[in-house]
Amino acid sequence: MKRIIFTAIIFGLFVVNIQAQGLKGLMNKVTKKDSTSGKSLLDNVTGSSSKTGNSLSNDDIITGLKEALRVGTDSASKKLSKANGFFGDAAIKILMPAEAQKVEKTLRGFGLGSVVDKAVLSMNRAAEDAASGVGNIFWNSIKQMSVTDGLQILKGGDFAATDYLRKTTSIELTEKFRPVIEASLVKVDATKYWNDVFSNYNKFSGTKINPDLTAYVTEKALSGLFLNISLEEQKIRKDPAAQVTGILKSVFGGK
Repeated sequence: MKRIIFTAIIFGLFVVNIQAQGLKGLMNKVTKKDSTSGKSLLDNVTGSSSKTGNSLSNDDIITGLKEALRVGTDSASKKLSKANGFFGDAAIKILMPAEAQKVEKTLRGFGLGSVVDKAVLSMNRAAEDAASGVGNIFWNSIKQMSVTDGLQILKGGDFAATDYLRKTTSIELTEKFRPVIEASLVKVDATKYWNDVFSNYNKFSGTKINPDLTAYVTEKALSGLFLNISLEEQKIRKDPAAQVTGILKSVFGGK
């Protein structure tokens, strides 16, 4: 009798071990182990699912990542479109371009610092004005995210989703953002102030400098926008308070 019981126990342990190895093999096919955390992709995305035995499907993962990008881009654009969104943030404030710094120094030396200050302020106001119009451009890209894209993003670093967005939207975003910036520059009199800067400078210098203001402000505005999106992404990945919807908590809550 004891031998029968002992044999049954050994057999049971053998079956459990086979099942465990089979599950492990399946999980390894889905994703690799993260070298820093030691956790697999499914370990990371299931969060509390280990308590319930239920794991997230690929559709759940993609939905969560899309939601993270939607929340991140929306938060960033709203923040930057407010007054001083750019101008009041030293990390992304748009200053005179490098090729125009000689102009700035010369004008300030002649007591025309207020003209330069107005030009700088107006560039930032243009970026703030344009930041509110990027939602649809981002959302069109977010909707196209594939399962492969999603798994790569989830396995990536703190800014993997932002990198995906930058890669998939930069060309279209620049094309669509530039006319918005251009209109904004006119709207806030940036073009006028810019012309004032160079017309005053050209009175004292035989070398005329006329960089493309619209292209410059567009590039700087997009850099500032993506920086803020990356910071929003990092918060969503690591801060439970930033996981403002159920799907975000499900996908990122266990990370």
